[in-house]
Formats: sequence, C-alpha cells, structure tokens
Amino acid sequence: MPRFSALACALLLACPPLAAQTLLTPQEQRIATAADADQPHNIALLETLVNQNSGTYNLAGVTAVAKRLAPELEALGFKTEWKPMQHAGRAGHLIATHQGSSTGRRILLIGHLDTVFEPDSPFTGFRIDGNRAIGPGVGDDKGGVVVILAALRALKAADALRDADITVVLTGDEEDVGQPVAQARADLIAAGKRADVALDFENLSHADGRDMGSIARRSSNTWTLTVHGETGHSSGIFSESMGDGAAFELARILAAFRTELPEPNLTFNVGLLGGGEQAAFDAGKTRLTASGKDNIVPPIALARGDFRTLSAAQTKRVGEKMRAIVSRHLPRTDATLEIDENYPPMAPTAGNRALLAKLNAINRDLGLEEMGELDPLSRGAGDISFVAADVDGLVGMGASGGNSHADGEYVELDSLPRQAKRAALLMHRLAQAPR
Repeated sequence: MPRFSALACALLLACPPLAAQTLLTPQEQRIATAADADQPHNIALLETLVNQNSGTYNLAGVTAVAKRLAPELEALGFKTEWKPMQHAGRAGHLIATHQGSSTGRRILLIGHLDTVFEPDSPFTGFRIDGNRAIGPGVGDDKGGVVVILAALRALKAADALRDADITVVLTGDEEDVGQPVAQARADLIAAGKRADVALDFENLSHADGRDMGSIARRSSNTWTLTVHGETGHSSGIFSESMGDGAAFELARILAAFRTELPEPNLTFNVGLLGGGEQAAFDAGKTRLTASGKDNIVPPIALARGDFRTLSAAQTKRVGEKMRAIVSRHLPRTDATLEIDENYPPMAPTAGNRALLAKLNAINRDLGLEEMGELDPLSRGAGDISFVAADVDGLVGMGASGGNSHADGEYVELDSLPRQAKRAALLMHRLAQAPR
C-alpha cells in the first residue's frame, strides 16, 4: 500500500489538476483585473444612458444616445460613423471600427441604442436598489452596450486591444426595424460578411438559476389575412347564392392553422382580428376598425399575427402550409395571405457550438460554472440573425437581469464586470486565433 501511494502521488505531481492547467495568462489576468476595477465607470455610464429616453420612435433620443457613446469608442481608438436612417423612418445606426494589424479572427459586436419605452411611457428614470439597477431599457439593451464598452476598456488597459480587428454595430431600431428591412439592415449585413465571429450583447439568459449560452434565435415573421365573401341578409347564410360569409372563412383558416401547423420549434399567433360590413387596418396595421349588424352577413374579415421558426427551411415550409390552408375556400369566399419575413432565424450550427465551447473554457479559467445551451424557444428574434448565414455567433453576452420590456426592468450590477470579463477574454483569444 505505501508503494502504491507513493506512485499515485508521483503521478498526481506529474499531471496537475485541470484547473491548474487552464489558468489565465498574465495578460489575461490583467484584462480580468481591469474589468473588475471599471465598475464605477460602468454604473455612471449606465445611469446616463438610461436617463436619456431612446424609444425607437424618439429619433432625437436615439441620436443623443449615439452621440454620448461615440466619444467612449473613439477614446479606445475606434473610428465612429453615424448612419442616418430617416429614409427608413428611424434615427440611424452607430458603427465603430478598430482595424488592428492582427491576422486573428475579425470580430463583430452587436447591440442597440433604442428601447421599447417611448417618451410617453410612465416608466422613467434610473435608480439602484441593492444589487439591481432599474430603469427603462437598462437591460435591453443599455446594459449590453455598457458591457461592450467595459470589455473593450479592459482589453485596452491590458494592451490587448491594439492589434484586434473589431467592428461595433449599434442599431437604432432593433425593437421595431425600419422599412424596407433590406435598407435598414444593409450596414449590419455588410459588417457580418466581413467578420469571422459575431457576438450579440442582448440580455444574458438563465435556466434553473444558471447562466446559459445561446447559439440560436428564432425568426420573426408577420402574416396578414384578408377574407372576402358575399353579403346580404343573414337569413341567406350558407345558401348557394350567399355562401358561408367572410367570418366563417376566417374562422376556418385560423382553426386549420391551429390543428395543421404545429411542429417543433415553431410558434404562431393571432394578434389582431375583426370583421363585419366594414373592416380596415390602420396604416401601421396595429389597430383595426370594424362595423356591422347581427343580421348582415359580413363581406370582409381581417386577421394579423406572427410566426417564429428556427431555420430558413422551416420558414419556407410553414409559409407554404399556411398558403395551402388559405386556398381551401368555403363556398363563395376568397382569401389572400401576405407574409413579411422581418427577422431571419439564427439556426444552431457546429460553428456556434464551437464558440460556446471557447466561452466555457473561459468560464473554467475564471472559476465560473459552465454554460449550457439555451432552448431557442426561450429567446425572441434579434439583429444577429441578419448575419447568422455568414458568420459564427453567440447571443446573450449582455447584462443579467429581468422584466425586459416591462415596468421594473432591471439588471444585476455584479453581472456587468462578470460579462465584461467573459467577453473581453473571448475577444482576446479569438483575435489571436487564425482566420
């Protein structure tokens, strides 16, 4: 037994534990230390950003946030450019580029300037309650923007930013993308085609109390259904001359959607509907007016909703199934279906999983718990999806918090340096890896 114990000890000394083999390099330790020391700047900047309303339709407010952020990026050696988007009905995008001399991987960082809270929102102002910062857009996505800047400052402080090739795109209309979408996202798509890796700094996700990695996002598509039928006295409903009327045709289509469309990773919804003797959407198709009488067969019925998919193939397949359902008209009715593909999907890929594995190596080196893959049904659509076909990516690199898009939205302040360390170290290692 003593001989075996001595041999075992010798083997242990020759093969140190995994944790000892994966310690941060001295430069990486300086990055982590700088991120921890930067918290007062993080909180001050977050307060300034949150107290400036930047609802998507508040074009002046979105522009003001961009003007506040541009000097922060320029101080780090980035060249900034403001891309006005008034032609798309939105404020614009802030784009910052740092073209280093490294032959490492080119990195795209994605965030957004706008929030869902417009100037007339009753939820206003920044406040701190213990470890929480509370305010409109504090997490989605002003906390994420603060994490981007904190990570870049940590790299700069450790002399690890100089050679890195990094582009930052902060859109001004993520919460309601401008139209036409191709124009509103042209700059982001171009940046994605140039990059090797994309990191999305919307909220960090959780499951069962654990930080989670996100390698996929579903699409966001809207559909509009317009149904016509014969009209007249209700006593003639279902007759050969009157047919079934627009309301029953609408009901048939929606019932068929419910029974025939379901499949894994798909959700679909009816958000607005109505019909009668007269019915019409407003210009934005967010309101519907209708009028009629109980004894008049309605000649028109309208409905609008969305559906979300995990791949382009699923989007196409579901759209074809919806059109086939619509085409099976009840007697003397007609219907048309319009589908608008607003946000494409970000499908889970081997490249995305490899990125998450790199992030988990950093988690181990920092002494943090490894992050599992988040179920794509737990995230909405986002800007990274516009570049997902061209580049590997990760989602949820921003701050940890809750109540997103609601009164009481918050971030956990201690998540800012933690997320900055994760992001900075991942960028550092990617910048050193060959393209």
